[in-house]
Order: sequence, then structure tokens, then C-alpha cells
Amino acid sequence: MRSIWNGSISFGLVTIPVKTYSATDRTSSVSFVRIHEKDGAQIQYRKICELDGKEVPNEEVGKGYQAPGDETIVPITDDDLSQLPMPTAKTLSILSFVDPGEIDPLQLDKAYYLGPNGASATKPYTLLREALEHHQRVAVGKVAMRGRESLAMLRAHDGAIVMHTLLWPDQIRPATGVAPDGVELRENELTLAETLMDSLGELDPEELHDDYREAVEELVAAKLEGGEPAAPSASGTSGARVLDLTAALEKSLRAARGGGEDDAQEESASVTPIRGRKTTKKSEAAPGGGKRSGTATKKAAKKTAPAAAKKTPAKKTAAAPKATSGRTKAAATAKKSTGSRGTTGGTSKKPASKSTAKKAPAKKTGRQSSA
Repeated sequence: MRSIWNGSISFGLVTIPVKTYSATDRTSSVSFVRIHEKDGAQIQYRKICELDGKEVPNEEVGKGYQAPGDETIVPITDDDLSQLPMPTAKTLSILSFVDPGEIDPLQLDKAYYLGPNGASATKPYTLLREALEHHQRVAVGKVAMRGRESLAMLRAHDGAIVMHTLLWPDQIRPATGVAPDGVELRENELTLAETLMDSLGELDPEELHDDYREAVEELVAAKLEGGEPAAPSASGTSGARVLDLTAALEKSLRAARGGGEDDAQEESASVTPIRGRKTTKKSEAAPGGGKRSGTATKKAAKKTAPAAAKKTPAKKTAAAPKATSGRTKAAATAKKSTGSRGTTGGTSKKPASKSTAKKAPAKKTGRQSSA
């Protein structure tokens, strides 16, 4: 690798000469050039002076500073910058050693490898690396690279020291108005989410690859061969809406564990699903509340059906004496008086029940003789 910056690391009275190498390679990512659609020729960008309208060669391009909201441009030369009181121009000054959790990932900018510059730097370089790894700390300091000063973080990684340039705290925008407020979560939903996180397992970096880049390469190859690009496969999750968060989490948990629909009854997420949640969701989504009232009517009918079935014989028994003839009334009265002789319902009812009971055998005898 080619070194892009040479300097030194300084903490206390220790100075370590280092070389800086780029730790990332973005050339493998997909990039496009601009072309003229009529003839397919590439569009070139030229540096044109606004005063004379002529193209400016690279050796005549310099620096200038323009204050925000001001049209005045002040020329700045490399000699002007070299005379600035910037002790971090060639030295990374370590300010403190902190816990890695104190560094907000939002501040991470670019990553560089630092290597020892010369044989004399080998031992102090190794000492700093081992101290960072053993003490589980990162170093925070200042460094000036490419004409600007920035914060930097040093950490041990894969036998080397890695430097991350950091954004200044005032360069981090607040998250005001981004996150929603007043959202209530149930305990079972949080438990399912945490169980799903644990079930996904560890991440294997070797299995990570750029699917978009591979698709672009296949598209380019198909166009070079004069064929048509393959139609994209339909995604099953496009435009999907999560209507039931608990059900979605349970389904995701089963998929992460390798289970199918048949395992839905056997596997449990250690929570009790909310009953009637789907019905409630459908009724709330119904326009005008028509489905909601129908569901409530069905529930009420199911609850009252057993009670109505039990009350039906009592109603028929009570209504039977009104619809029958006089003989039926007399027979019912006779049965009632015979089954409850110990009770008295009134003085006038006793003779009627007795006479009816005495006359009943006579009528039967008369019918048998006439037969």
C-alpha cells in the first residue's frame, strides 16, 4: 500500500513516527459515468474561468476562502497554511484514553491504518498497540490532514493501530423531531423482539457481499452480448404493512429458528398472544363502523344463545295452559293438585281439584262400557 501521510504519534514524552495508509477501498462499489443519450459519448467536465470563459489547467487551480453569505473570495496559498500555528500538522497529539463506549458512532468519519516509520518506531508502536488492546481503551487526539484539523481515535485492530478521523461535536445534528413520541409497547412485544435478536445468531463477514454490484455486472454482461437482461424476481415483502406487530414478530422468530407453518403450534415465544386482536383491527379499519357493529351482534348472539335455549322449555310450559282446551286445563290442575297435596293455593281450588279427580275414573268407565 502507498502511504498517504507521514507524521508521528505523541503522548507524554513518547513520540512514534508512523505512516498512514487508507484502510478502505471504495473503488469496488458501483459508479456510473454521465453520457450523452443521443450518441452515448461521455460528458467531460472542464474547469472554466468565470471571467474570461477559458479552460483552466490543473496547475493553475488554487485555493480560496469564501465566507458563508458573502460573495468575496480570499485567495489562500499553501505557504499561508504552512505558517499557521498548527502543531498537529505533522503530529497526532493524544489528549486522553477513554472507554470505546464513550465515542458516538455518528462521529466516525474515515479509517486509516497506522504503521511504524523506521526501525526505531517498531518497539514504541508495539507497546502502544498492546496497551490499547490489554487496557481496552481507545486514544482520542487531534491531527491535521489534507489542509484541515480533525479529531482522531486510535484503537488496536488485527495486530495494527487503526486511526478513525472523527467529526467535531458541533457537526452532529440533533435528532429533534425524528423519533415518534407517546408510543406504548407491551411487555410481550419487547420480549419477542429481544428473543428474535438473540435467535438471529452471529454475523459472518465472509458471507457479506454486494448484491447490487453483482446485479449491475450481470446487466452489463447481458447488454454486451446483445441479449435482454433477466427480469427481476418479485419480492414478497414489497409494500407489506405490519398490521399485527406481535404476529409479525412471532412469524419472524419461527423463520429465524428454521421452523415453518407446521411448527407454529409447537414453538412458543414465552408470551401469551392478545385474544381478539385481529378482530379489533378489522373492525377499527371498517369504514362507517358497519363491520364493527356486525361483529358485536354476533358476539352478543353467541353469548345469549345458551341462555335462550334454557329458557325456551319454561316459556312453552307456561304458555301451554293458555292454548289448550278446558279438559287440558282440568287435567293440568288435577296433576298439580295430586303432585302437591301438601300445599294450599286457596279454598275454592280444593273442591275443584277433588271433584275433577273423582269424575275422571267415571268418564273412563263410561267410555269403556260404551265401547
